[in-house]
Amino acid sequence: MLMIENALSQVTAYFMLPVLILLALMFCYSLFALGEFLYDIAGRKFFARYPTSIARMIALNGNIAVETLELQVLKELEILRIVSRVAPMLGLVATMIPMGPALIAVSQGDSLGMAQQLEVAFSAVITALMAASITFVVLLVKRRWLLAEISDYNQGLMQNAGSTTVRESELRAEASA
Repeated sequence: MLMIENALSQVTAYFMLPVLILLALMFCYSLFALGEFLYDIAGRKFFARYPTSIARMIALNGNIAVETLELQVLKELEILRIVSRVAPMLGLVATMIPMGPALIAVSQGDSLGMAQQLEVAFSAVITALMAASITFVVLLVKRRWLLAEISDYNQGLMQNAGSTTVRESELRAEASA
């Protein structure tokens, strides 16, 4: 039993570096996403027709299915969604891994060793929560913007379809007269 416990302890210690690297990358991505988001806000405030990915797709393809636009929204927001959900989990992992060595240091009277382990644990969880918080806010607002664009596009399609039907009825009436 003791061999299994020691083996698990050693294996989990190897997870710490990859988890910290992933958390650092997620935090950097969240800062990038925040900058991009602030740029989008400025673009929307100062330019009435600020080009978005949905507007560009519509301009390039003309008549495009709403389902295709919804899929584009999902693709565009996917990384934000992943980071906002995975970062807290990795933060928890990065908090729990050093707890074992910190508790061992406490039992041996090594308060400096315990403090060093806890510093890593708390820094990791704070970084993870900040990354998740930033990406979650950006995700929510961007999602609302993009879905509003799809809704506007869909309403435009319905109005065009309605006016075409009315025009076809007028043409039929003229032809039969």
